Amino acid sequence: MARVPTLLIVSLLSAGAAFAQTAPPTQESISTVLNRVYAYLRTAAPLAPINGDTGAAVSLIDMPMNVALARTPLRINTYESGVTYAGLLLALKYTGNLSYRAHVNTRLAGLAVMAVHMRKNYPTATFDTFPTSVTPSTYTLRRMLFPQTLDDSGSMCAAMIKADRAGITRLRPWIDNYANWVSTGQFRLADGTFARNNPMPNSVWLDDLYMSVPCLAQMGKLTGDRRYFDDAAKQIVQFHSRMFVPEKNLFMHGWIQEMSPHPAFHWGRANGWAFMATAELLSVLPKDHPERTRLLDIFKSHAAGLRQVQAPSGLWHQLLDRPDSYEETSSSAMFVFAMARAINLGWLSRTTYAPVVLRGWNGLTTKVNSLGQVEGTCIGTGLGWDDTFYLNRPTDVNATLGYGPVFLAGAELIYLLQRHPEIGTTNATVQLEPVFED
Repeated sequence: MARVPTLLIVSLLSAGAAFAQTAPPTQESISTVLNRVYAYLRTAAPLAPINGDTGAAVSLIDMPMNVALARTPLRINTYESGVTYAGLLLALKYTGNLSYRAHVNTRLAGLAVMAVHMRKNYPTATFDTFPTSVTPSTYTLRRMLFPQTLDDSGSMCAAMIKADRAGITRLRPWIDNYANWVSTGQFRLADGTFARNNPMPNSVWLDDLYMSVPCLAQMGKLTGDRRYFDDAAKQIVQFHSRMFVPEKNLFMHGWIQEMSPHPAFHWGRANGWAFMATAELLSVLPKDHPERTRLLDIFKSHAAGLRQVQAPSGLWHQLLDRPDSYEETSSSAMFVFAMARAINLGWLSRTTYAPVVLRGWNGLTTKVNSLGQVEGTCIGTGLGWDDTFYLNRPTDVNATLGYGPVFLAGAELIYLLQRHPEIGTTNATVQLEPVFED
């Protein structure tokens, strides 16, 4: 019997990976995923004020002298939360879902009211003397009033500026408080590069690009003061000079001034922080800024490196150049967002990178379970000096780090499909191969 050629749809998935959706993503299907994630986020990250001395739940209109936050599955006042608010606001812009705005407004406006209340009640408090909460399982607002690190300040600052632009009021005092720490409070190396003195002196963490640059970029846009843009651009350029590995077009996670030789571990989420930070700055940087061309070159080189290490599932690995490491969700969403943003703004070729982001999104959909929880997100991670440290980091559905990037990725991809609906007519997660039936 003659062998007749037919078409077999072959999914581009690695062995053991969950099956991605086999249809091209559409605006509607993306919105469905985002709404499912939001349904979980809404219940897992409430504004839950309590009496800091007793732990009893309280109302914002009848707060005790010492007010704090109850422990909730997802935090609402940390750098991870800042990414979530930014993601919801971007999703609001491209979907029109007003529930996203209400979520951000309730939490950020509520935090602002609580912070004003604490500042009024404890006018002479410092970071060291700020009132404690009843148990370690609850959270004070100490780091909102008295930031101590870039983690405390930069991401929330950028989110609040975006919220202010969306009409959410009473945030400016806290925007300025956070921005002041980023600009003048954080430790720097002699050349002005942001650094930490933990776990070792003069440590540069790639994560800190996102914990600083979006805040500086948004302050530049908010105030018109180009010094913020200059500082943000300097950070990316100087981090790049120390930490970019040109042979792989990827960043190492950490750099220590006194360490030589330097081990290079290409941790996924750290690369995601850097990639998103560069995209955030380029999105608002004046066209005539002297560093714009160099920043675009950095971004394009990084994108090329990331494209080379995307897994067949569409996701990226915990250690980007180690296919034996698990596929990690938060970093994958960060890459999809920043690449989609770059296509939308003309920095990257749509022909080259649209398949990458479409396949990436379809991979991400396998990580959103029926409850709307985002699976496969690595928990918070410090600097490591051996690969085992990164390979053994666990994942958790309540690692808040995964939620904001999923909203950012979905929202930017919706905008891409709005602008270029033709790219949704070809499924980037499948290939067609001729096979023969007897």
